[in-house]
Amino acid sequence: MTSGYGGGSGVGVKGVFIGAGCNRIVNNVSWGACDFVAFGAQNAVAIFNPKTAQISTTLPGHKAAVNCTQWLPSNKFAFKAKHLDRHYLLSGDAAGAIILWEYSVLEGKWRNVQQVPQLHKKGVTCITGIMFSQTEAVFASTSSDSTVHLWEVVFPSASGGDCNLLHLDSLCVGVKPMVALSLSELPGSAGYLVLAMGGLDNKIHLYCGERRGKFVRGCELKGHTDWIRSLDFSLPVCTTGEANNVLLVSSSQDRGIRIWKMDLRDSLDSNQSAYRKEKISLASYIEGPVLVAGTNSYQISLESLLIGHEDWVYSVEWQPPSTASPEGISYCQPQSILSASMDKTMMIWKPEKTSGIWMNVVTVGELSHCALGFYGGHWSPNGDSILAHGYGGSFHLWKNVGTDFENWQPQKVPSGHFAAITDIAWGRSGQYLLSVSHDQTTRIFAPWQNEVSLGDEESWHEISRPQVHGHDINCVAIIQGKGNHRFVSGADEKVARVFEAPLSFLKTLCHAISQKSSFTEDIQVGVQILGANMSALGLSQKPIYVHAEQQTPDRNLNDNLDTFEAIPDAVPVVFTEPPIEDQLAWHTLWPESHKLYGHGNELFALCSDHDGTLVASSCKAQSAAVAEIWLWQVGSWKAVGRLQSHSLTVTQMEFSHDDKFLLAVSRDRQFSVFSIDKTGTDETSYQLVSKQEAHKRIIWACSWNPYGYEFATGSRDKTVKIWTVGKDSSVKQLTTLPQFNSSVTALSWVGLDCKSNDGLLAVGMENGVIELWSLSVKRSEDGVAADAVAAALVVRLDPLMCHVSTVNRLAWRNRRNEDSSSSLQLASCGVDQCVRVFEVNVN
Repeated sequence: MTSGYGGGSGVGVKGVFIGAGCNRIVNNVSWGACDFVAFGAQNAVAIFNPKTAQISTTLPGHKAAVNCTQWLPSNKFAFKAKHLDRHYLLSGDAAGAIILWEYSVLEGKWRNVQQVPQLHKKGVTCITGIMFSQTEAVFASTSSDSTVHLWEVVFPSASGGDCNLLHLDSLCVGVKPMVALSLSELPGSAGYLVLAMGGLDNKIHLYCGERRGKFVRGCELKGHTDWIRSLDFSLPVCTTGEANNVLLVSSSQDRGIRIWKMDLRDSLDSNQSAYRKEKISLASYIEGPVLVAGTNSYQISLESLLIGHEDWVYSVEWQPPSTASPEGISYCQPQSILSASMDKTMMIWKPEKTSGIWMNVVTVGELSHCALGFYGGHWSPNGDSILAHGYGGSFHLWKNVGTDFENWQPQKVPSGHFAAITDIAWGRSGQYLLSVSHDQTTRIFAPWQNEVSLGDEESWHEISRPQVHGHDINCVAIIQGKGNHRFVSGADEKVARVFEAPLSFLKTLCHAISQKSSFTEDIQVGVQILGANMSALGLSQKPIYVHAEQQTPDRNLNDNLDTFEAIPDAVPVVFTEPPIEDQLAWHTLWPESHKLYGHGNELFALCSDHDGTLVASSCKAQSAAVAEIWLWQVGSWKAVGRLQSHSLTVTQMEFSHDDKFLLAVSRDRQFSVFSIDKTGTDETSYQLVSKQEAHKRIIWACSWNPYGYEFATGSRDKTVKIWTVGKDSSVKQLTTLPQFNSSVTALSWVGLDCKSNDGLLAVGMENGVIELWSLSVKRSEDGVAADAVAAALVVRLDPLMCHVSTVNRLAWRNRRNEDSSSSLQLASCGVDQCVRVFEVNVN
């Protein structure tokens, strides 16, 4: 993934990876004719390419969570859009705003064209649109404020021009809002449109009107017994060489799917009894109302009722037409429907050739115990792939790889957290990135370097989900000592938990970084644990030992009494290619080895020293007694220190490069520096050497210079200050960077040149912006104490590359000894559900 370069002063920044989960809401995902998928990730619109399984960019602009997206042209009109050089996207958010975006195919660039005048007073729940030509479209939006608005949009004839918006009509739908919409042209009525809407009153309402005229109520379709969740018109169906009917499919929380046929009648004064005798058949066994549009009328009948799903059916969609057509027209509408349900399945329905009865011909789904069903399903523009998005913010993609018969196989998709990401940490040698989130999961992302199909560039994927927890996870620290890979995480509970990498993960990691042979020795450490199982309550993860599968203990006779607690055993798997969602959620857990008890409140911050022998932890606090920093000894896991200094929550801690000092910053606007002395194997002595009130507001972040005893602090008062620890352990301020536009919430300092003491300081802010500052420390003659520091802004990252909400943490990738290149990698995470990795080139 490339997001373009940004910067100057000899520093270039390129986006390498974005990991993000999908907002958990219906209508959030749209697959366009350009073969890109758009979805809402918190306040951003994210775009991913199904061919590479990578998120290419996120679009900033919304001030509330994105609820729905809609491409113009949609996948339904892909057969018309093969030569378009610009595609458009509509996105609606929870505050009622709708934004129109333009994507230039030739330049690969996005542009925020304009915000649609905000008529909705509450969140937008669905947008539907139809294109008449390359420059003209009509779209409709509905909201929980019980209104539906229709707009005409005229796109510019040249790239970069302005769009003209015309508000066509506003429809008030009563006290029960509409949540599903679909627009279509009426066959045989030039210029007439039909709008179907359904919602909380269990009925489908049809409105029709001329393209630039008012829409009038046509009729209601009754039959569903619960909320209507999805509607989709087919393109007009051609039976005798010309289009004379159109099909509407609807789905509901009553678990049923209904297909309605709108058949063009000759004229309003035709002989209705003769018409009925001629047309009625087994296929259209229930006649409904008549829809009148201008001089034409349409007989509506219930074509079919599809029963097969066991839970709410959240979406239905007609297969996009292909261009091949025996009638000589430009398309042929396939008789094929995709449905997605909360029963964790998607189904493809087609009519049987002999009887015409609609049957379920394909069923795909998710077997994971922790899944809660699908919120929507979508066809690819050419109809050979189907995509679902689920309750866990995840995507699921199947492709028909069969030639003589259908064979739907799961494919790789992007993945990520579906709630705010609170902390990140790089692996011991930078092989992977670990992130924790309020979605109660811990995830590992890594570059998969042996994928030949994607060319030479490494592509990033989620390769493990070590922890699936029952609490929001707030902090993490990777223990960097020798031996096995392990980490400590802290959540909204008073316990820190230690996790050990199982053998299955180590072998998977070897496949991911197959070119780095130096790593394989890690597998030889005698790891006896193959994987982990989830406990019944979802808090502790029990180890599965290498030889355990050969010993099957006799089951207790009382086991059947506890079936409500039974969870099927996980099967640890070694992956030779990036795993998909089902595998991640079930087969990649790490076993929990220890719990660290001591804190009185929810854990808030964790850090580890560079030797991998000490872990420091803090919790949420309103008093000095609770705000203690605890020190834990790695291995014995004993509490070897309780550091008292602050009166409110300690927000971040970091050890100096030689582990002699521990820096802590707090909500009480103060920082503390402790000297740490690991005198013996079981003893650690510590002393508070400095404490200062450094800022006027909360201090959110701190970071040490990797080459010295200088450190930076960042605060809600929009300032970053640089400090130095002198020979006598006293701390003095060196400089204050110019005031930022927003609260500073994350800092990370990386060294560039040990001799000249040059480095880069990454600064993350509450508004999502990331800046890189060059810092050059000038030392006194003894080379120890710092006299001054020269600071200069070198890069402010492009908004398209940045987060759209608060940056929670920044972390530079650990540089391997053999890696002497001038390229660095910076990881960031934020409230916008995104993990990002940037490549920073220093010339």
